[in-house]
Amino acid sequence: MTLGRIVEGLLRRRHEVSVAVPARRDRAPGTHPATELVTLPGMRIPRYPELRLGLPARGRLLRRWRKDRPDIIHVATEGPLGWSATRAAHALGIPLVTSYHTNFHRYGAHYGYGALQKHVLGWLRHIHSRSRCTFVPSEDLRAELERSGFSRLRVLGRGVDTACFSPDKRDPALRREWGVEGDTPVALYVGRVAGEKNIPLTIRAWEAMCETIPEMPLVIVGDGPERQRLERTRPDIRFAGMRRGDDLARHYASADFFPFASTTETFGNVVTEAMASGLPVVAFDYAAPSQFIRDGINGFLAPFDDNDAYIAAVRRAALARPAWPALRAAARGAVLPQSWDSIVDRYESSLNEILSPAKVS
Repeated sequence: MTLGRIVEGLLRRRHEVSVAVPARRDRAPGTHPATELVTLPGMRIPRYPELRLGLPARGRLLRRWRKDRPDIIHVATEGPLGWSATRAAHALGIPLVTSYHTNFHRYGAHYGYGALQKHVLGWLRHIHSRSRCTFVPSEDLRAELERSGFSRLRVLGRGVDTACFSPDKRDPALRREWGVEGDTPVALYVGRVAGEKNIPLTIRAWEAMCETIPEMPLVIVGDGPERQRLERTRPDIRFAGMRRGDDLARHYASADFFPFASTTETFGNVVTEAMASGLPVVAFDYAAPSQFIRDGINGFLAPFDDNDAYIAAVRRAALARPAWPALRAAARGAVLPQSWDSIVDRYESSLNEILSPAKVS
């Protein structure tokens, strides 16, 4: 979503943008905003059928870029396709930038490669070290990566569409589908239903809130490898599946509280989307929550990766229910200035600086 927004913004500024992606059969023609969409070989990622892994394609990229030379190349993935693009850019002497989107090294404990964490981090560092700069979404991530030996990092941030994600999208009919009436509060989770998202702690948080608000249901929006197991074992939770666009906005706005316990985010777009929708969020104090949440004013924070403190913050949130209307308004107000236009302006300015003849690399 982030890169799509940047592409759309660059096109509005009359730049030409070519995007290379792994081919997939379910991509409808014309659904990507790029001037040109280059499809390359890819394969399905085990347990993530909605995602594709780009395969090596250095030769194809070299031929294409020799024929139609880009001014600059942006690599947004550290897999085989991203490495191919990095090597091709260096072979042709084309300026290269990268962006850091996923803390893959933190996923190891959830997917059986925890012992390889240092090696994964080393590979990420190697890829990004070959670029003129690496865009990261937050100051705390920049500091963390610098401590791990990354260099030439620039904070770009993330925007949020406050017209799409708005309290105005609240839908009483959808709430009735969830089995709630009137002002009964609803807890909502949005994101991948996967191990790295710490969903068991989110469920514990909801259960802790139910000690004070027993009628409060939990709705989970999203899909992933853990969804079927959770649907079997937790029939008391409502699963809404994958939602997008205005439909996703309705789900946000029709809920009342957003417990989000993930510790693997590079930013956390769902946090700012929830806040724009008028939902107080309880989260760990890092990435987007650290930037936008003020504890007890527009949401609730817990020290990073401290589960007991997180549950304590959730209980404080439940007891503060009379203050939720003020928290909802303050949550939306905190993210209103975070427009995508300002992010694209910053990105364009960075590229112009890198391409400037006076720039010393």
